[in-house]
Amino acid sequence: MAPAQGQFSDHTDGADSKDSEEGGSVPPAFRSAVDALHSARLRPELEVEPTKPPKRLAPYAYALEAAVVDGEDDLADGRLVLLHDPAGHDAWQGAFRLVTLVRAELEPEMASDPLLPEVCWSWLTGALEARGLSYGEAGGTVTRAGSHYFGTLGARRPATQIEIRASWTPREGRGGVPDTAAHLMAWGDLLCQIAGLPPSGPVDAAVVTLPQRRGPQVS
Repeated sequence: MAPAQGQFSDHTDGADSKDSEEGGSVPPAFRSAVDALHSARLRPELEVEPTKPPKRLAPYAYALEAAVVDGEDDLADGRLVLLHDPAGHDAWQGAFRLVTLVRAELEPEMASDPLLPEVCWSWLTGALEARGLSYGEAGGTVTRAGSHYFGTLGARRPATQIEIRASWTPREGRGGVPDTAAHLMAWGDLLCQIAGLPPSGPVDAAVVTLPQRRGPQVS
C-alpha cells in the first residue's frame, strides 16, 4: 500500500460507552486503541470518518465508515467497529473485538462465479495475514444478492451486490492494546480489493481481483 494518507475526517469523536455518557473515564487501553486508528496510513482512494457506534454490543465502542471513491462514484463502502470489554469476553477470547460490514456492486461476469463467496472471505483473512496480524475467533458471512428491474425501471440492467459481514479478535500487544492501525489498514486493503482497485504494491499471483466498477452503492 502506498504511504499516502486517505481522507480521514474527524468531525466527531465517534466513541461511545456507558461510562463516558455518565461522565466517567474511558479505559486507557481503549483510548490508546482508538487513538492508534488515526495513525493508519490509508490509500488516497479511501474516505474515512467516525460514525455513531452501535450500543449494547460492548461497554465501549468506536466506529468508522468508509467509501472507496473514484471521482463522484463510490465503488465500495463499509463500516468498521472497535468493541472493548475491560473484563474480557468469553466468545471473543479477548478484551477487544473488530466487527465489519463491507459491500460493493459486482460486474455480471463476476456475480455468477460459484466460488465468489469463498474468494471474498479469503480476501479478509488474506488482508490480515498479509500485514502479519495475529487474530482469532474469526467468523462471518458472505452474501450475494441480485436485483432485477421491471416496469418503469425496466431499462436498468440487473445488478448484484456482494456483502461481507465479519468479526475477529485482534491479539493484544503491549499494555493490552491491539495494533488497531494495522487492522484498519488491512481492512482498507479489503475494501479496495472488493471495489476492484488494482493492488498498490507487488501483485501476488494467487490474489484474485474484481474488475473496476463505476456507480454508487445501493443502501
